[in-house]
Amino acid sequence: MFSRKATITLFQRRSSSLLGHPNAQAQNYCRSLSVCARSVVHVPKLCSQQQRRATFDSVSDAPPLPRHHLDTSSVSLQRQQQRFKSSAAATATSQVDCNHIDDRSSYNVSQTLTGPNACRSINLDKSLGIFSPNTVYRNLTFQELFEHEQNNNEGIVANAKYGPTFSVDTGKFTGRSPQDKWIVRNPGSESEQHVDWGSVNQETSPEVFDELYDKAVKHMDKLDKIYVFDGFCGANPKSQKKVRFIHEMAWQQHFVTNMFIRPSTSDDLNTFEPDFTIINACSQVNEDWERQNLNSEVAVAFNIEKKCAVIFGTWYGGENKKGIFSLMNYWLPMSTPAMLPMHCSANVGKGGDTALFFGLSGTGKTTLSADPHRYLIGDDEHGWDDDGIFNFEGGCYAKTINLSEQNEPDIFRAIKTDAMLENVAMEQDGNDSNNESFVPNFFDTEKTQNGRVSYPIHHIDNFFRPQMAGHPENIIFLTCDAFGVLPPVSKLSPGQAMYHFLSGYTAKVAGTERGVKEPTATFSGCFGAAFMTLCHTRYADLLAEKMKKHGSHAYLGMVHFILYQLL
Repeated sequence: MFSRKATITLFQRRSSSLLGHPNAQAQNYCRSLSVCARSVVHVPKLCSQQQRRATFDSVSDAPPLPRHHLDTSSVSLQRQQQRFKSSAAATATSQVDCNHIDDRSSYNVSQTLTGPNACRSINLDKSLGIFSPNTVYRNLTFQELFEHEQNNNEGIVANAKYGPTFSVDTGKFTGRSPQDKWIVRNPGSESEQHVDWGSVNQETSPEVFDELYDKAVKHMDKLDKIYVFDGFCGANPKSQKKVRFIHEMAWQQHFVTNMFIRPSTSDDLNTFEPDFTIINACSQVNEDWERQNLNSEVAVAFNIEKKCAVIFGTWYGGENKKGIFSLMNYWLPMSTPAMLPMHCSANVGKGGDTALFFGLSGTGKTTLSADPHRYLIGDDEHGWDDDGIFNFEGGCYAKTINLSEQNEPDIFRAIKTDAMLENVAMEQDGNDSNNESFVPNFFDTEKTQNGRVSYPIHHIDNFFRPQMAGHPENIIFLTCDAFGVLPPVSKLSPGQAMYHFLSGYTAKVAGTERGVKEPTATFSGCFGAAFMTLCHTRYADLLAEKMKKHGSHAYLGMVHFILYQLL
C-alpha cells in the first residue's frame, strides 16, 4: 500500500516532469508542491454534522461549490449574492421546458435505400469505394432500430423497471483497447507536426492504414445490407463536426444514435457531407498485424488527413465514441480562435451559473452533474469556446456497476426503451412464469465491472435542451485521495489549477477495477490522457487563459468528502 509519504514523493516526481511548462505560475506551483503537500492539515473523520460543515466552509473564502441535493436554506444570502450570473444561459434556461416535447417521435429522418444504386445515392461509392450493398439503412428511428436488433438476434430484450431495454454482449472486449489505437503519421502533414506522439498516440504508416482501409471496404462491399448513421459532434454550430459511421449491425447504429447529436430534419441529411468517417468492421480481425508492426489482431486506426478511421476486431461500442472525442481534442485547439476540449461533466443552475466536473473514472463527475435541482448539459465530453460551454454529445454512457434507484436515481430511470445495455449481467425475471424473460443484475460483475448503458440525453428529465451554456463559474477537479495527502476541499489559483489539470491525480481503490485490492496512486493528464491528441500543456494553457478571462473559480475536491457533505 502507498503511504502518505510515498504519495507525496509521487507528486514530487510528477512536479519535476512538469517544470518545463512555459507558464511561470505552473512552474512555481510545481516547485512548491511538496511543501504544500506536507503542510496540509489532514482532516480525520469528523464526528458531527456541525464539524463537517464547519470544515467544509472554512477551506475557502471563495464562492461555495454547487452543492448536490443541498437545501438552499442552509446557504447564506451573502454567499448566494457572491455568485455571478451568465445572462445568456439564464435566458436560454427560461425558454426551456424539458417535460413537454416527445423527443423519441421527433427523431424521424429514417431512410431505407434499396437497389443497385443504394450506395451511390449517398456517395458511398465515390467517397469510400463501397458499391455493392443493395440495402442501406440510414439513420433509422429508435423504433426501427429496436425491431432490427430483435429480428437480427443481436442481443436480448431486458425487462428493466422503466421499460424494455435492448442488451448486447461485446464478447471479450468489455472496454477500449488502448494498445491497439493508432494514428497515421503522414510525412510533412499538419498532424505530424502537432500530434503528441508516444504510447498514447501511437504512430503507424500511411501504407499500413491503406491496407487496413482496403480490407474494411472490401468487407463492407461483400455485405448485402449495411447501417449508416450521419450525425454531429458538438452542440455549437460554429465548431460542430459532421460524422459518418458505417456499421454491420443495428445495435451499433443504435449506440451512435444514442451518443451523437441526431439530425433534426431531412434537410440535414440531404446536404450532409461528412467531416470524418469511421468504418467499423468489428467482425473482422487483422491477421497481418505482426508484419505491420501493430500490437494485435485488433486495430483502431485514424488518418486525420484522409478524414477516415477503421475499426477491426473489437465490438466494444465505446471505441466509436472515444475515437471522435480524440479527434475533437485535436481539432478544437487547432482552430482560430482556439477552443478547449474537456473530459468533464457539466450542468447549469436556474440562474445560469455553469459548473464543470473533471475527474477520472469513479470519482463522481456523473453523480455530481446529475443534480435534480440543476439542468444537465452533459456527462462526459464538452468544449469551451468564446460563447461558453457546449456538449459534444447527444447522450450519456454511464457505468452500471452496483447501480440502484436509490444511489443513482436519474441514471437508473434512464434505463428504458431506446437505452441500450452493454455487458450487463442478466437473470431470469421472477415475475415471468414461463422463465422466458430477463432482468438486469447490476451487482453481478462476473462478466465485467465495466457494464454500461447508453441513452439519449432526453432520458434525463432535467437535461438542458440548448446543450450550450455560459462560461463556467465553478470548475471542480474531483479526486479520490486515499492517502491523506490533499485537503478535503481547496480553492486553486490559475497556476495550481493548471498543475492539477496536468496531473489528473486520483487513487484507484478496491472495486474500481478488477484486481485492485488496495489504494494505488494514478495520474492521467487533463483527467483523460488516453484521449488527448496534442501535448497536454496546450490544453492547460487554454484552461488558464479562459479561467482568467472569464473569472472562473477552480477547486480541488475529495469526492467522498464532498458527497458526505452534500447527500
